[in-house]
Amino acid sequence: MYLCNMRVIAFRALKEFWENPEYADSEISLRSWYYDTKSSDWKNSNELRLQYKNASVLGEGRIVFNIKGNKYRLVVAIDYEFSVVFIRFIGTHKKYDKIDAKTI
Repeated sequence: MYLCNMRVIAFRALKEFWENPEYADSEISLRSWYYDTKSSDWKNSNELRLQYKNASVLGEGRIVFNIKGNKYRLVVAIDYEFSVVFIRFIGTHKKYDKIDAKTI
């Protein structure tokens, strides 16, 4: 059986975030999320929630992950059919509260 792992677009956004000295404490958590996601083969949000029970499913393929013990928020858009995860936002709760996670 062919296993189609998730592609994450774009790793650079995560790296740029943790390279900021203010957010350097997010590196281990973001790297862990990235490698876990790349090795996953989610077909829908229910399968994703089996792995990430605290993820918030917003609909339309939008998911919010809590990073570093809920210190940061990661918003992604997932195309399950093509196994692609698009990074839409990474930031603090304060910055997250200023965006519309369903449309960003």
